[in-house]
Amino acid sequence: MLLANALIMWAHLIAASIWVGGSIFIGIVLAPLLKTFSDSVEGRLSIMISVGRRFNMIGVPSLIVLILTGIYNSVGIIEKPSMILDTNYGIVLFIKIILVIVLIIIFAIHVRLIRTEVEKKIETQSLSGEHLQKLRSKIIMLGRLTVIVSIVILLMAALLHSGV
Repeated sequence: MLLANALIMWAHLIAASIWVGGSIFIGIVLAPLLKTFSDSVEGRLSIMISVGRRFNMIGVPSLIVLILTGIYNSVGIIEKPSMILDTNYGIVLFIKIILVIVLIIIFAIHVRLIRTEVEKKIETQSLSGEHLQKLRSKIIMLGRLTVIVSIVILLMAALLHSGV
């Protein structure tokens, strides 16, 4: 059982590394670098969407692994619901669960915002400049929120691990 728990925690940490590390890389490294690849907003958005879709091929499974292993890791607390609001551990876990739900909502909005037909409009330059700027602003805001919420979730995980 100890080996199984260690492997599940390992999977949780690997998935967190992929999700959070990839999100940070895209937001902090790739996004600013795109200005050197393309002068047009459409070109930068097309590259970012393409990279985002590629990242989602490993990011989404990682997020699913995170959720499943997180549920497994917290099953002892969840079995005794009174512990959720009666202990510091339970409160931190509750906050972490709420943040994970918020993260999923932000991610779903982000994915919905850059659906295939929007991507085609960007590539064919059939969006007005104003609409394109609004779309770009929303994508940037949602990306930043994803990174911030993911980092705060990691903080909650560290607090849980430390036995707060």
